Amino acid sequence: MSFQELDRLEVIQSVESKKISQKMAATQLGITTRQVRRLQKLYREEGAVGLTSKRRGQKSNNKLSLTTKTKVIKLVKENYADFGPTLAHEKLTEMHNEKLSVESLRQIMITEKLWKPKQKRKEEKVFQLRQRRERFGELIQVDGSPHDWLEGRSAACTLIVFIDDATSQLTGLRFSPTETTQSYMEVTKSHLKQYGRPAALYSDRHAIFRVNQPEAQSGNGLTQFGRALETLDIEAIHANTPQAKGRVERANKTLQDRLVKEMRLRKINNIDEANQFLPKFIEDYNCRFKKPARNPQDAHRDVLHDEREVDLILSLHSKRRLSNNLELSYQKSTYQVQGKKHRLKQKQVTLCDLFGHEVIIIYEGKEIAYNIFGKGLVVPELADEKTINSRVDNAIAQQNIAKQKPSADHPWRK
Repeated sequence: MSFQELDRLEVIQSVESKKISQKMAATQLGITTRQVRRLQKLYREEGAVGLTSKRRGQKSNNKLSLTTKTKVIKLVKENYADFGPTLAHEKLTEMHNEKLSVESLRQIMITEKLWKPKQKRKEEKVFQLRQRRERFGELIQVDGSPHDWLEGRSAACTLIVFIDDATSQLTGLRFSPTETTQSYMEVTKSHLKQYGRPAALYSDRHAIFRVNQPEAQSGNGLTQFGRALETLDIEAIHANTPQAKGRVERANKTLQDRLVKEMRLRKINNIDEANQFLPKFIEDYNCRFKKPARNPQDAHRDVLHDEREVDLILSLHSKRRLSNNLELSYQKSTYQVQGKKHRLKQKQVTLCDLFGHEVIIIYEGKEIAYNIFGKGLVVPELADEKTINSRVDNAIAQQNIAKQKPSADHPWRK
């Protein structure tokens, strides 16, 4: 007998011996007095055996048929061999209309050695838990996740991830060759257009977000991205450890599993195709994993700048001083202000680089027309531990395309 059945036997015996009433027995067992009388009758007729389950030793009514089990095993081995049980269950339901529970599939995959059960965690450092923010848009966690997202079908790249702290809602995703200021500014621009200005952005201490050289004497102590956030009145917060921004770190792990497999199933083979697929993936992800905020009010604020001003804010700024000829140099090119604007001689202007698409010169908040002389070269950003591997891979690929020595009968030799 089970422990529950032993407890039931003890109570029924107490009722039979008049130690407690049927009403008290019903309260202890959580059943009605009618059920108590039924159990008393079974006890009198069959003894303790009458209180045991009649289904013991029989097959479950919900047991999978051998045909269904065989079919599921075949489908998983052919299409979802490296999927986790939850994701494999979703695909079997959506694409093959197979009706079984996640746990049933998990046990099948363990038996077939397609899934290894997670081991018990070893003792690790304990981090103090933090409550989610109350409103959507109060805190957006951001991070870049370098990974072989296309599984060798294209070069490894980085996924820029924006996720809301209050709801776990993805607000922005974008693939980029490496983690750069440009990629973060592009996702920020998309976020502003769709939702408005969040109260704060929560990032790591990457050089994109923070000046990590406290002894630096020049500048205002802000990075290009930090300057843009300050202009937009968005608070920049930097985490001391990856665990502090666990929301986005866990999202990265989920995306490296789900997004990789979704792109494989859809035969997506390059970054452009992947970025076109991301809006649809975000919608599906948020339907599955989005949580309701404790406060339904949206904390996003209106964007106070027009589209052109946002483009200029989210660009690379640098200060230049005009010469007496109204000229300045930038990336090995010479820019000369148009017209006889003598008052601009020796004046400091702001040069806004829209990442190679356009260069704008601004003085006292107004754009200034100019002529350009000479074709400049793009200065690469500094490399770090997240981008150096990609830079080296690209360099090797370019070097392999180097000119080869022509053969003896090559037309060039003639």
